[in-house]
Amino acid sequence: MSDMRLTNEKMQTFDGHEKVGFLKAGEKLTEFGEKQNNANEALAFNVNDLIKRVCALEEKQLKNEDIMRKIATELSGLKKELDRVRLSDKLNSSAIARLNNAINLAEENTKSNIED
Repeated sequence: MSDMRLTNEKMQTFDGHEKVGFLKAGEKLTEFGEKQNNANEALAFNVNDLIKRVCALEEKQLKNEDIMRKIATELSGLKKELDRVRLSDKLNSSAIARLNNAINLAEENTKSNIED
C-alpha cells in the first residue's frame, strides 16, 4: 500500500495556469487526464482498503459481541448455581443445627430418665 498512499502530490492533477496554445492543448489535456487517472486509481485503492478494514473491524465486533453474550449467559447460570449452593448450604446448616438440638434434647431426656 505504500506506493498507493495518498499524498498532495499524487492528488494534484493540474499544476499550472499558463496559457496553452491550440497546438499544445491536446498534449496538456492528455497529461491532465493521465494525472487524474493516477489520482483516481490511488484514491480508489485507498477507499477499497478502508472498506476492507472496516469490514474486518465489523466482523471482529460481531465476534466480540457473540463472545460477550456467551459470557453473560454463563455468568447468569453461574449466579443461579451459586445462589442454589448458598441456599443448600443454609438449609443444610439449619438441618444440622436442628438435628444437633434434637440429639442434645434426647440425651438430656435419657439422662433425666435414668437418674429418676
